[in-house]
Amino acid sequence: MKETRDRILDVALEVLGESPDAGMGEIAAAAGVVRRTVYGHFPSRLDLIRTLMERAVAEMTAVLTDINAGGAAADVMWVEFVARVWPVAHRYRVLLALRRGEYGEAIHGLLGPVDELLADLVARGQDSGVFARHLPPAVLSQLAYGAVFALADTDLPDGARGARAATITSLLMLGVPEARAITLVDNRL
Repeated sequence: MKETRDRILDVALEVLGESPDAGMGEIAAAAGVVRRTVYGHFPSRLDLIRTLMERAVAEMTAVLTDINAGGAAADVMWVEFVARVWPVAHRYRVLLALRRGEYGEAIHGLLGPVDELLADLVARGQDSGVFARHLPPAVLSQLAYGAVFALADTDLPDGARGARAATITSLLMLGVPEARAITLVDNRL
């Protein structure tokens, strides 16, 4: 049963990635099951989307928690965060499109733990003088990791270049000087 549920979720990510408006019937067909099976696991499309988002949040939270345990400088931690979250961001990029639609409020609500961890990281960076202070930590972190997801959504042909671009762009948004951002990224990626 769990195997079927996981397969439906994996297929839903693919199907929704190609067509964010795809229905439960299209997801069922792609997963090789009947609609009733999909609805047995996910009573509504919102339940399916929420479950996908919960998976993404759990993966991002685990990455952030692990990185926070290292005690490195905030800009180094940010580079590590983007490097490790890039595959997650790329895999779940469809949630960006869905976030702009009718599921936006639900998706934003689930992102709370990630938002808090990133705001704390940016606040530490601001306190240590590594990140700029032109915006409050919560806003600045949203902009910086929003850039990461926006670049993941562009589906650049070379994943490594995309990760590099996302990391440098987000560091620049955080106020890290360009030369330092490039050096940090080149040392990590």
